[in-house]
Amino acid sequence: MNYVELDLRNAIDELCKHAREEYTIPAELFLDQNVKRGLRNSDGTGVVAGITRIGSVQGYYMEDGARVPTDGRLYYRGINMSEIVKSHRQKDTFGFEEVAYLLLFGKLPTKAQLAVFQEVLSQTSRLPGGFFEDVILRAPSSSVMNMLARSVLGLYAYDKNPDDTSLENVMRQSIELLARVPVIVANAYSVKRHNIDGKSMYIHNPKGGLSTAQNFLRVLRRDKCYTDEEAKLLDMMLMLHAEHGGGNNSAFACRVVSSTGADTYSAISAAIGSLKGPLHGGANKKVMEMFEGVKANVKDPWNDDQLRCYLQKILRGEAGDGSGVIYGLGHAVYTVSDPRAVIVKEYARTLAQKNGMLADLELMEGIERIGSELVMESRRRSLPVCANVDMYSGLVYQMLQIPQELFTPLFVIARLTGWCAHRIEELTTASRIIRPAYRAVERNLPYVPLEERGA
Repeated sequence: MNYVELDLRNAIDELCKHAREEYTIPAELFLDQNVKRGLRNSDGTGVVAGITRIGSVQGYYMEDGARVPTDGRLYYRGINMSEIVKSHRQKDTFGFEEVAYLLLFGKLPTKAQLAVFQEVLSQTSRLPGGFFEDVILRAPSSSVMNMLARSVLGLYAYDKNPDDTSLENVMRQSIELLARVPVIVANAYSVKRHNIDGKSMYIHNPKGGLSTAQNFLRVLRRDKCYTDEEAKLLDMMLMLHAEHGGGNNSAFACRVVSSTGADTYSAISAAIGSLKGPLHGGANKKVMEMFEGVKANVKDPWNDDQLRCYLQKILRGEAGDGSGVIYGLGHAVYTVSDPRAVIVKEYARTLAQKNGMLADLELMEGIERIGSELVMESRRRSLPVCANVDMYSGLVYQMLQIPQELFTPLFVIARLTGWCAHRIEELTTASRIIRPAYRAVERNLPYVPLEERGA
């Protein structure tokens, strides 16, 4: 670091000493003003901000004004997500494209409709001419998520009709994004791998007639090779992550931007920025970082007493990333179970046995079992705390030999379907900009001229 940079940092640090206290709001003011922090009611339920036909998340029911825990359920357009996934697993078929059609168009497709949809995806998967060189290659970043957000915004310049918010145009843009984002993710990672990590770069084009999962593995891997089992497992993960209701942070971010009348690329890039956060989609990467920390710092992590001791340190902020969070545990809606985590864990066991990673899976189950108890104790919660999908998804991706930098971008590839559906619903059914109120607590202060403010 040179002298100028060091001096600048010191100057900013000095300025922040004065600013810190100005950004402090006493906790009692939130209670006094009945502020619903995080858009949550005092009982933990979400503030109702809209109505949707796209997705439904159920983790409890209300009885006499109290939440009663129940097994989690997730519905796509009224259809139980678990039934969709299990049907495709039993028939050994790819299902993500069917889920994408269901979410975007509202109904399950016929064979003919699905074939047309798959062909449209295939024909639009190639990136626009010059896009890779100008947008991805020339501006590498250590964060694939940031490169992805920038690339999505960059697609605006390659769209001949970017600002039209008609149903037909937004649907066209949505389908193109579904087809192109997997390619962008793989290419962005390859460029990052070359420019930041100093390793070889290899760029492959998508191939017609393949599913989203197949094409992603093909474009990502150096030899373009993958097994059918690997592709089907990744397809399952995409189905699980495709949608999670309008109240999840990234879908709501997409709706907020859409409510202003902004273009599709701006709305989707906002959702990507939201998903990057470690309290949202970035949690899957955080889980694996925490997991490696457990293995590195606990002499016998499969010993319950030793594991409990280390997890207590994490909760106290003395271990892990210092946040006091055991990543992968707890959810805003789910209580007894997260249906996505249940499915992932079921299929992860089979894969773990084949890959010699059963011990890792059992350790993860230990973290879930002991960690859930500790979180309930520390928060004095009566409602159960369950593992969410992030607890086991990273382990599955690791089994698929997918690098950690791509865990959250894979989430984007899947969740794009839900975001695009929520954007279309917001544009077609809502008529007002989303604008919640923030109550000001500083007011009626006099203006003091500069010469009277001291040195």
